[in-house]
Amino acid sequence: MNKVMKINRLTIVIAVLLILTKQVNAQKHVSSLLQYDKKIDGIINQMTLEEKVEMLHAKFMFVSAGIERLGIADMIYADGPFGIREEMQPKGWAGLGWETDRATFFPTGSALAATWSPELAYSYGTGMAKEARLRGKDMILGPAINIQRIPTGGRTYEYLSEDPFLSSRLAVGYTKGVQDNGVAACIKHFALNNQENNRGTVDVIVGERAMREIYLPPFRATVEEGDAFGFMSAYNKVNGYWCAENDALLNKILRQDWGFAGMVISDWGGTHSTVGSVKAGLNVEMPDQKYLGQALIDSVKAGKVSEEIINQRVREIIRVRMAIKPIPANEANKEMTSQPAQQKIAYQVASKSIVLLKNDGVLPLQLKNKPVIAVVGANATQIMGTGGMGAGVKTLYEVTPLEGLKNRIGDKAEIVFAKGYEPVVFSYADMFRKKTPEEIEKQAQEKLVIAEKLTKEALEVVAKADLVLFVGGDNRAVETEGSDRKDIFLPSGQDELMKKIAAVNPNIVTVLTSGAPNDLNVVNPLSKALLISWFNGSEGGNALADVLVGNISPSGRLPFTLPVKLEDSPAYALGNYPQDAKSADIFANLVSETESAEKAKERIKRDAKNTAVYSEESLVGYRWFDTKKVKVMYPFGYGLTYTTFQYANLKTNQEKYGKDDVIAVSVDLKNTGKTTADEVAQVYVHRVNPSVEWPEKELKAFDRVSLNPGETKTVILKIPAKSLQYWNEKKQAWDDDLCTIQLCVGASAGDIRLKKEILLK
Repeated sequence: MNKVMKINRLTIVIAVLLILTKQVNAQKHVSSLLQYDKKIDGIINQMTLEEKVEMLHAKFMFVSAGIERLGIADMIYADGPFGIREEMQPKGWAGLGWETDRATFFPTGSALAATWSPELAYSYGTGMAKEARLRGKDMILGPAINIQRIPTGGRTYEYLSEDPFLSSRLAVGYTKGVQDNGVAACIKHFALNNQENNRGTVDVIVGERAMREIYLPPFRATVEEGDAFGFMSAYNKVNGYWCAENDALLNKILRQDWGFAGMVISDWGGTHSTVGSVKAGLNVEMPDQKYLGQALIDSVKAGKVSEEIINQRVREIIRVRMAIKPIPANEANKEMTSQPAQQKIAYQVASKSIVLLKNDGVLPLQLKNKPVIAVVGANATQIMGTGGMGAGVKTLYEVTPLEGLKNRIGDKAEIVFAKGYEPVVFSYADMFRKKTPEEIEKQAQEKLVIAEKLTKEALEVVAKADLVLFVGGDNRAVETEGSDRKDIFLPSGQDELMKKIAAVNPNIVTVLTSGAPNDLNVVNPLSKALLISWFNGSEGGNALADVLVGNISPSGRLPFTLPVKLEDSPAYALGNYPQDAKSADIFANLVSETESAEKAKERIKRDAKNTAVYSEESLVGYRWFDTKKVKVMYPFGYGLTYTTFQYANLKTNQEKYGKDDVIAVSVDLKNTGKTTADEVAQVYVHRVNPSVEWPEKELKAFDRVSLNPGETKTVILKIPAKSLQYWNEKKQAWDDDLCTIQLCVGASAGDIRLKKEILLK
């Protein structure tokens, strides 16, 4: 009897433990990396202090050390996030001059986001991983997922969206695609790296609610849903502390709250301390060993850092090393990096990213009578894989817009080209050299002469054409790591050129190859049709041409808001973007020791221009424009096709929802036109009677659906009720705001077709 009772009691205990485990697991991610810990502990016990520290800093520019005698291979990094960077010198930024390292140039981040397709993001990550493996790489430095806070941001093209939900869905897809194919993803830049000007000194002062609800969700999603193996700390400070030594970010939020079990590497030159960094959770200092080399050994011996902390940092690295199987050096770099399968993925993303903003019936192009098409604009032939600071891709090829048109049109039209304007050229020398007034004046006069010549040539060409295809926008010298744009006007006098072209031939189709918002006040009214074609990768020109001639219908949607003017955007309207404080040191290794909290407060008060106070709080992007009722040029989520869609029969699975329920939103979509096309159904949430402040509405679900002419599909979009919680700063926890919710379903933030109210209880 006693034996039976003991068994029953044991059964009950086990059952309770299982229930508790499930409850814990439901709240906190349990990483697959933890499975290696028992084996790792045995390895660490065999290591000397010097060997442990050897793993905590760079060995070469893109390599950190393993321990050969213990069978731990070096960790080899591939610079991303939109293509595998060429092979570099062990120490320095010069390439080795190989030919097999020519990679596929995938569309950049904003282009990927414009697809609104997590499935394509997964394919994108898959393609990146396969090319990384061909090169023997273990970790891709990407995806880059910081929120696009300012329209002028130098890396807007590299990031995904102004919206945390859209960014999250795509970031998870990208991360899974990479890691399912044997490469670790390194999520960057953690966190709040939302400007390039002064990024190495700026202190981002942000409320925790805004941080948790706007800036961190994409990072959180890559951990809890993507099981990300790597993170990269950002250059900036957050609330007084460098990101590479920010205990609140790296330990409390990333590791404790989210359950991240992988390794954190610094951005290159972004480490500022020894003790602070290693205690906060930094695993690897790149690209040298100024702080986590001998200085760390000395700190351990002096009792400033316990060896157990060193053991934990090493453990986190070895977890990733065990999860990612190394490729022997003699098996890597045997064939060309860029492969047909990856080129196909690049095309798929590019073709579904192009956003049609306007069409007065001129698209698709009519080619029956062999028209003369004047292609005008330097961006028609501009290469976008490289340029400016930061990551680039030595591509196997890159199809430009002009080449794509010729590929697709052939002899169905006569295509003539005029450069039209001189593009901006990036120069490292000009960044660090102050020009004399005489030099400035001379260059200005030379530019004026060239501009007049190019304008004359363009006007002669357009005068004889049936249609003008103006290809403008930015390039990678304008949108670049290390600096933000001064404004969002089209560079190189494109607006003035457009006015002159329109006076001669008003039949204009405008294509903007940009990665970030541009001011459209001039080009929009002068264009019969207007498209954004992004920095769209190796196959970008072919994808654009297929849209223009009607081989496929445009289906991209804006991942950000296009404002009427820059000053309408929140950071500029509130004056909380410190644009005048620009650091000359791009890589930001400026401060040699950790600031104390007291010193941080003193510095913030003393040097306000190096502080960015996010006073707009959660009102970023369309949240600001909607809430403040500020008119926009084109809203978030906007994009036309060559057909029309009807929304009908909005339903939900319940009328009232508890915190553990899932809201299932059902809507019928019908293609009411004559062309097969994709629609992106979007669900926004508006709180009717909230107890706390909220934006006017927030994106909470979307789905990309392909429909044939006349076809109807029922789309079901799911919203976990928990995703409607807010961060309660007093409780330091997620909390419910039980109120009436209005579900707003439509084609963009500015085009809501159907509404329905439900109750959170």
